[in-house]
Amino acid sequence: MSSVTKNSADSEVDNRVSPPHKKLRTTAFNDSTNTHTAANHLGKSAVTSGDSSLAAATSDSATVARSASMAKNGAVDDEIDEGLYSRQLYVLGHEAMKRMQASNVLISGLRGLGVEIAKNVILGGVKSVTIHDEGVASMADLSSQFFLREDDIGRNRAEACQPRLAELNSYVPVTAYTGRLSEEYLEQFQVVVLTETELEERLRIGDFTHAHGIKLIVASSRGLFGQVFCDFGDKFVVMDATGETPISNMIAEIEKNADAVVTCLDEMRHGYEDGDWVTFSEVQGMTEINGSQPRQIKVLGPYTFSIGDTTAYSEYTRGGIVMQVNMPQTFAFKSLRESLVSPDFLISDFAKFDRPGQLHIGFQALDSYKRIHAGHLPKPWSKTDAEEFVRIVTEMNDASPAKVDELSEDLMKHLAYCAQGDLVAMAAVIGGIAAQEVMKACTGKFTPVRQWLYMDALECLPENSTEVLSEEVCKPMGTRYDSQVAVFGADFQKKLGNLKYFIVGSGAIGCEMLKNWAMMGIGAGDTGEVIITDMDIIEKSNLNRQFLFRSWDVGKLKADVASKAAKVMNPAIRITSHQNRVGAETEHVYDDTFFERLDGVANALDNVDARMYMDRRCVYYRLPLLESGTLGTKANVQVVIPHLTESYSSSQDPPEKSIPICTLKNFPNAIEHTLQWARDLFEGTYKQPADTVNAYLTDSKFMERTLKQQGMQPLETLDIIRRSLLEERPETFEDCIKWARTVFQENFYNTVAQLLFNFAPDQVTSSGAPFWSGPKRCPHPIEFDLKNPLHMDFVASAAILHAVNYRVKPSTDRAHITMLASQVKVQRFVPRSGVKIAVTDAEAQAESQSGMFDESQISQIQNKLPTPETFGKFLMQPIEFEKDDDTNFHMDFIVAASNLRAENYNIPPADRHKSKGIAGRIIPAIATTTSLVTGLVCLELCKLVQGHTKMEFFKNGFVNLALPFFAFSEPIAAPKQKYYDTEFTLWDRFEIEGELSLKEFLDYFQEKQKLEITMLSQGVCMLYSFFMAPAKRKERLPLPMSEVVKKVSKRKIEPHVRALVFELCCNDADGEDVEVPYVRYVLPK
Repeated sequence: MSSVTKNSADSEVDNRVSPPHKKLRTTAFNDSTNTHTAANHLGKSAVTSGDSSLAAATSDSATVARSASMAKNGAVDDEIDEGLYSRQLYVLGHEAMKRMQASNVLISGLRGLGVEIAKNVILGGVKSVTIHDEGVASMADLSSQFFLREDDIGRNRAEACQPRLAELNSYVPVTAYTGRLSEEYLEQFQVVVLTETELEERLRIGDFTHAHGIKLIVASSRGLFGQVFCDFGDKFVVMDATGETPISNMIAEIEKNADAVVTCLDEMRHGYEDGDWVTFSEVQGMTEINGSQPRQIKVLGPYTFSIGDTTAYSEYTRGGIVMQVNMPQTFAFKSLRESLVSPDFLISDFAKFDRPGQLHIGFQALDSYKRIHAGHLPKPWSKTDAEEFVRIVTEMNDASPAKVDELSEDLMKHLAYCAQGDLVAMAAVIGGIAAQEVMKACTGKFTPVRQWLYMDALECLPENSTEVLSEEVCKPMGTRYDSQVAVFGADFQKKLGNLKYFIVGSGAIGCEMLKNWAMMGIGAGDTGEVIITDMDIIEKSNLNRQFLFRSWDVGKLKADVASKAAKVMNPAIRITSHQNRVGAETEHVYDDTFFERLDGVANALDNVDARMYMDRRCVYYRLPLLESGTLGTKANVQVVIPHLTESYSSSQDPPEKSIPICTLKNFPNAIEHTLQWARDLFEGTYKQPADTVNAYLTDSKFMERTLKQQGMQPLETLDIIRRSLLEERPETFEDCIKWARTVFQENFYNTVAQLLFNFAPDQVTSSGAPFWSGPKRCPHPIEFDLKNPLHMDFVASAAILHAVNYRVKPSTDRAHITMLASQVKVQRFVPRSGVKIAVTDAEAQAESQSGMFDESQISQIQNKLPTPETFGKFLMQPIEFEKDDDTNFHMDFIVAASNLRAENYNIPPADRHKSKGIAGRIIPAIATTTSLVTGLVCLELCKLVQGHTKMEFFKNGFVNLALPFFAFSEPIAAPKQKYYDTEFTLWDRFEIEGELSLKEFLDYFQEKQKLEITMLSQGVCMLYSFFMAPAKRKERLPLPMSEVVKKVSKRKIEPHVRALVFELCCNDADGEDVEVPYVRYVLPK
């Protein structure tokens, strides 16, 4: 990609935006040169580790041709690099991405906010980005401008950071421009973003963009205050207002009526709202409604809604699916000039609903102040300047058509105090919002901000800010932190520098956090430190959001690369990177000594288990925890404060709804069911049998343990070994083809034929209702067809994976595979009588529990099995499912298997992209949301550093940028419990130092706390109970507590353990059960 730097001198010659460069075709079918280029670009092998037999066969263009053939089943679009944009595609979709790739964006102003917006937009993948700035970099810019270095001071900001921005995405040309934004220059852009422009210039540009159909976004960050404005024209069409997956339901009844009521099956609520639009399909009887124009509904109840007149249609008989439809919506935006005097506000914090109108006047007053004072804003915490500013605001408010009735003098003074501040945290918040608005402007995806959004975070200031902060305390000192000192003062900066914090995770949130902390100077002091851990390596799909990584970093350790990148941004920050997983296995690393020196922990994790583990650690060590997460355009922030709030684990989301076994096995009715079935088939074919066989071949006690298993498990386990080693073990790839063809026949013909033999298509239940109705879709067997690409996709991928399982060299020549498959003779299936098929989960459960077998059956299998020694060094190769490697045939198998089963049951198939998202359980992600959420986290961190102890200063937050919606609330207080007159929360505990015998321990609580311990445990070990056998009780009572623990657990206490945790069940003096805190039992040194 060619990046261009232009200045005002050459703008007269060429003021065009660079054209998009030729896309790297990672799926360049039948083009071995491009294949080689793509492999070099990715910097990693195209084959997963261990698949050596597959590697040799897939190193040429035949593999690419194979991918092309199989991709047709998955509708891969070679205009979009799905490897790079994978997670973002699950947020925006292909159509929105294509529209974004046709958009040229101008971003003017390259201080902290401008570079944040540019970073997010470039990562998003627009056609081109032009960054504009006429100013030069100063030391104060380094407080928030993460792509400027000290060496850049004095250089034009846009030119200095252009090469670094260009590295973010090789698909997006980035051009620096330093000239005037003339109307001729502006014409070439679809979206214009202004961040540092003066009001008169903004109005001039706003008039032009509105008149010429160019979308305009104005964003500003002033200390702890932020502003976003959007003008997308008179008729802006939103194709999808929410981005939510349309809801479908199965129908139980449709009335033939003037205002017909539709009743859905009562398996779950329909989830629709008044005004939604729906379409119908597969309705029997009232067939005229199938495929008709969308109808608007009125919700009548959780299972019913009305759809209007159906009297012209036939009578409904049965079946049908109703599907929600996203209908286009058209919005009219006012121009900037018009909106200034007639504003519409989006509320960002309902606790501050009166502030947008005031800040609307206040931000305009800042422009007036600058005009009066030769371009200077009020000096930080200058009371004189603030008073003058209040006079200006008051006069403007009195004269404004958008006048507010009550203008808070205190609020306006704080706006003046902070106006010169430039905080990376606020830039991240406003930058994330503004960049998402850019994407909305490009794509018509999601609902735009209409039209003004204002935010503030004054809670980050000291409670008595006007007493402790002054012009002297906040004056510039010639350091990179001056724009932060302007808001918080020099002492606060020293506190930040000496913080010791632990970041767990170096993915998208971790990268953004490190960037913010480097700018803030966290850990940059003499005694400060940031420790970050992540055991993962960088993959290509990470590059779209985890912006500290580049394409040449693929394959390297995340924590190491991220730490080095943050050090480049601020060489003073002290960072230590680890490659450890947090958990019980690393408690010798992250022990008492480690945690007790920390000031807090920030989670940047992607799974609940690790979050809950770190939450327990923070509660135990009484450390604040900054918790955050994203899901597409949604984000949440939770701050956990010792002795004040509940912990992360105090409340949990409801468990995900699981698919019933019988639905998966026999009665699927949605593509999610067939994809889960395909995943189960993958695991049960290529992973579990290989693990079982390898255990048999390597573990001398495997057979002994297997025979002790319950129910049918011994027989099933041995049968797996028998089939895997004796019946299904291939000698050649031809054997693999034969096996795959047989598997096709068994799964997509035989099983379905047997099901229809047991339950005929016209079968009725005991009540006379059709058996195949409601959620039960009547299937049909599939006859294998060599000419059907989907059939051959399955056979080819299944055979190749079977070959990998057994370390047989596979072939990827589709013609050769087809020829071999044509020679396979499959025995015709004849359904059998007496085969039981469970119709409900209860029946399936009963069958599995009532399984009986003859001991002789096990003996027969054992006798047939060769001893492990006869196999020499042979081991099978278990295959771990990996969704992101398009050369490993895993997704080829999943897509083919799922869509064949969907065809069995007349379920609409899913393309490769959708299948990958569902089967791979991919979490949608986009850089804008990550930017926003880490900014919010850093604002909460500032409050912790201030030492706030009042709940109302802190904000838990939930945001959905798609709607857009913002909700902030006080954290929930830690629930209080009580025994006798003593109140306690989860943060409290009993502390006991020094060794006690078990008897002394029991006596201590009886005498000192008036609590009778009825049960005492440590971890999963019961140390004492009132019902304990007298002999065991007598034996344990005189032993020291540490010895009791070692005796019961049968494990020694590790050297790093300085204290034990005991859980108590107690009775009070009246013999009633009471809840009490846990015990921290400090061992003797």
